[in-house]
Amino acid sequence: MALALALTACAGPQTSRLLTSASDLPLRAEVGGVPYYAQEDFYCGPAALAMVATWAGGAPLTQAEAAALVYTPHKQGSFREDMVAAARRAGLRAVPVRDLRSLLDELAAGHPVLVFQNLGLDWVPAWHYSVAIGYERDRRALQLRSGPFERLVTDMSVFEHTWRRGDYWALVVLPPGRLPAKTNERDVLEAALGLERAGNAEAAALAYASATQRWPESHGAWFALGNARYDAGDFAGAAVSFERATMLKPDDPDAWNNLAYALVEAGRPGEARQAAERAVRLAPAGAEEPYRATLQEIHLLTARVAG
Repeated sequence: MALALALTACAGPQTSRLLTSASDLPLRAEVGGVPYYAQEDFYCGPAALAMVATWAGGAPLTQAEAAALVYTPHKQGSFREDMVAAARRAGLRAVPVRDLRSLLDELAAGHPVLVFQNLGLDWVPAWHYSVAIGYERDRRALQLRSGPFERLVTDMSVFEHTWRRGDYWALVVLPPGRLPAKTNERDVLEAALGLERAGNAEAAALAYASATQRWPESHGAWFALGNARYDAGDFAGAAVSFERATMLKPDDPDAWNNLAYALVEAGRPGEARQAAERAVRLAPAGAEEPYRATLQEIHLLTARVAG
């Protein structure tokens, strides 16, 4: 009890900044439609994941189903990387939230945030996953779905201290085509790549497409969108994406190389040969062989189509 009182009395640095310099942030916010699953023993991770995944995906994910994805019995808990991987295998965008202001921005935008806390001490940890669903800046309060509590109201400073001891780890889990409220291009593209690596090409394409809308001059986003569309069998869409990538970075042989494959699959063999030839010309000295191989393959494919 003494420790709790001490933490309550001492505002964390992020909380202090929010109380003095966040006039652009709504005074209060609470996310609607977030389901509540009362945590079973050692299942705080599965319960929290099930809540945010059900909210984001539309289809219910039970606590037991989530446990099969993330729970490690001999550790009696769930690893953070498994939580991220499970969300992405479900076809959902999972993006890190790195500070308290960003967490409140997500809540204000109507996005619940999965958070990782240490409710114990640094030397006697008590790891715990919760779902942040709202805040009241005027009361310095944060609202959580946590363990047996459907709506736990906690002091923002206390939360900051417990979150700090969890290395400020948090995750916003969204439908693949929806972007976080405030984030950076690198985190968004890495989250989309996670979907791609999980075998969700269509979800990855949606995620990359939303990135191109926020960062329309991003060569990396357009290039990645082309790859995802190609993997999803959308060859015409892949060609459009790679064409945009070549416009943004005309000297990139990889963009021209991949454009060639997309064009030939989209039924544009003449343009495919031209793109492959351009890739060979742009290849670094001594590294032309993979691009020449593409050109040869394009010639064979177009000859087969013509025959």
